[in-house]
Amino acid sequence: MQHQTPHRSTLSLSIGVGLLSAALYYYMAYEQVRYDFVTLFTSYTALFFSCYYLLKYARLTTVNVLLLGLVFRLIFILATPSLSEDVYRFLWDGRLLAEGINPYLYIPNQLFDQDSFFLSKEMMSIFDQMTDLSKQHFSNYPPVNQCFFWLSAVLGGKSILGSIIVLRLIIILSEMGIFFIGIKLLQQLNMNMLNIGWFFLNPFIIIEFTGNLHFETVMIFFILLSLFLLVRGHWVWSAVVMGIAVSVKLIPLMLLPIFFQYFIKRNHSNPSLNFWKLMLYYSVVILTFMLSFSPFISQELLQNYSTTIGLWFQNFEFNASIYYVVRWVGFQATGYNIIASAGRVLPVITVGIILLLTFFRKNTPLQQLITGMLFAVNTYFLFSTTVHPWYIATPLVLGIFTRYTFPVVWSFVVMLSYSAYAGSFFQENALLIAVEYVVLIVYMLYEIFRRKNPLNLSSSLCSTVQPIRKSRE
Repeated sequence: MQHQTPHRSTLSLSIGVGLLSAALYYYMAYEQVRYDFVTLFTSYTALFFSCYYLLKYARLTTVNVLLLGLVFRLIFILATPSLSEDVYRFLWDGRLLAEGINPYLYIPNQLFDQDSFFLSKEMMSIFDQMTDLSKQHFSNYPPVNQCFFWLSAVLGGKSILGSIIVLRLIIILSEMGIFFIGIKLLQQLNMNMLNIGWFFLNPFIIIEFTGNLHFETVMIFFILLSLFLLVRGHWVWSAVVMGIAVSVKLIPLMLLPIFFQYFIKRNHSNPSLNFWKLMLYYSVVILTFMLSFSPFISQELLQNYSTTIGLWFQNFEFNASIYYVVRWVGFQATGYNIIASAGRVLPVITVGIILLLTFFRKNTPLQQLITGMLFAVNTYFLFSTTVHPWYIATPLVLGIFTRYTFPVVWSFVVMLSYSAYAGSFFQENALLIAVEYVVLIVYMLYEIFRRKNPLNLSSSLCSTVQPIRKSRE
């Protein structure tokens, strides 16, 4: 009996932590408001360390992780997103498509002001709940994303909650896909399969995606499926799926250069053939992406879409790191905000660093390829003018398949950015943003330059499954 006591004690505590997490998720889903930052961050902190306890000490199996993650997600099933209004633009675009209207050709304000355009009661409600920023710009969501919005309008009918539930089920299905493909890739890499818990049980993922209905996890599902097909030798289908990922979110475009060495150096016997295979891979990705636009194509679409994308680099700023330093220097030198010029220069620097990763870093084995992708997307976000919390899902998932755990740390401290909504008007807290990035960059540099990994969160999850392979990446 003495040997059973610690196990029973651990089991009881684990059940308690699970129940506490469920209660906190219910609060986050139905009671939490964005302007109450203290409660938001306190609840999130409790959820994050509950997740850490469950993954490290609760002796979970992958089945336990799957079931527990699904239970937490289903708590949100009837909830309306409380931390973001983006869902209302999704619903707006979806209903336009259901009515046969091209969402890329009209600004919401433009349609609202047209006497000939009839707005139903539900469309009026959706319009009222959109942000002013969203009302004033053309849609920037790629076509595959638009298909999901259309599906929510068709299946949800006239019910806004019904459409939200459809979007939520799509996201939950994509996250289950990431879970199963992620386990396959972890097995391929001879890594601890419970690493997937840092995705599937992470409160950041559950709150931002199942809760707030952002579509990065749908994009990530297609990225992982593309990688899975690639390592299985189905490189054409891998390229098609990667093109679909781009048509959900544009982020995968910046990852394409990292595939250079994976194709060129895998088979030294015929480098010319490898080069043409790489070119075909890129061509299929781009062709798939372009074909997804075919139902919407027009001269106005090209102009509107490119203009809207350009605005993100030269007009909007939120939770940035290096850019804020550059902006401060610019204020000292010029006396005004230099976002327009910085928004043109910083992407060039990002591209330069990604090209360095492409040609001067070994990216041939799968784990090193994914590590290259991780640092490429991380570079992009560090040099971006706008980094919304949900963007961090991409480095978080990629990091699961590497020896780097700094994206897990980022998934915690990124919630500090919600302090911007704490007052009666939007105002970022410079001190908390500095804390976020100092913690991230210090820990990231520590991981990059250390020889051993004494704080390896991924290797400490569970000792009952396959060990993590040692790597020199």
